[in-house]
Amino acid sequence: MGSSIKGANTTTNSVYRNLLKALKKHIGKEEHKSHFADFIKQEFRKNINSENPQNLKLARDYTLHISSVHHHKDLLFSYNIAVDRSAEMKRVLGKSAASVGLRLPDVYQP
Repeated sequence: MGSSIKGANTTTNSVYRNLLKALKKHIGKEEHKSHFADFIKQEFRKNINSENPQNLKLARDYTLHISSVHHHKDLLFSYNIAVDRSAEMKRVLGKSAASVGLRLPDVYQP
């Protein structure tokens, strides 16, 4: 996956490597996900002799997009956006009360 493309310039190689690294890191390298990397390899090999700036920009943008989406997802999970926060709030309030020597009463749950 990390092999360079023969005959391509340094910029193309760099964009290709960065895109494959992003795929490996954020998409995964399992067998059932290999079609992503296979498609990228095929496209770069097909356009190896034509240094189309639009294609290189598209590859850079896609690399940034993959990384940004996964960074955003990690932030959401770190802030517990997708999780019910009532249990966490109860725990925080309990710790706050305990720090001043109090204890929160148990709430009746039918």
